[in-house]
Amino acid sequence: MGLPDRLLGDGEYVALHLRTHPKRLIGPALLLILLGGLVGVALALLPPATQPIGWIVVVVVAVVLVVWLVIVPFLRWLTTTFSVTNRRIITRRGIVNQIGHDLPLVRINDVSYERGLVDRVLGCGTLNIRTASDQGPVVLPDVPDVERVHVEITELLFESTNPQFSREEPSDDHP
Repeated sequence: MGLPDRLLGDGEYVALHLRTHPKRLIGPALLLILLGGLVGVALALLPPATQPIGWIVVVVVAVVLVVWLVIVPFLRWLTTTFSVTNRRIITRRGIVNQIGHDLPLVRINDVSYERGLVDRVLGCGTLNIRTASDQGPVVLPDVPDVERVHVEITELLFESTNPQFSREEPSDDHP
């Protein structure tokens, strides 16, 4: 999907548009399965004297837990994106209140990544971006194919400091 053109400057294009790795959804998916099993067991064990009020209570509690533990994390995952343009790195997150952060490429001093064993198996990692400020690194967790993103940002950084080596904007013919 990417960013809307109205959010890009003249001559700016989106090099990468990513969402956090789906590994963030493993926990909520397991919780959904567990909650489904617990609801089934609870409904089966309810004494007949508590029906239908007992069933309603169990279902209402289950719906609240599913919304809180499954749907909200899914919406957080769905609304968290990272975009890399030829001028900046843009992060957006938030379900109701959207929080955005733009980091100009010219302010970046160092880009590194970390990949633990689970990250290597799943094909993701954490991207660490250092600027000249004293605030510490900007950390982007669970970036899919973090090595490719690292290389792309490094190439864009090289282009921003050496304009004679700049690439042309990618055409729509090639993904």
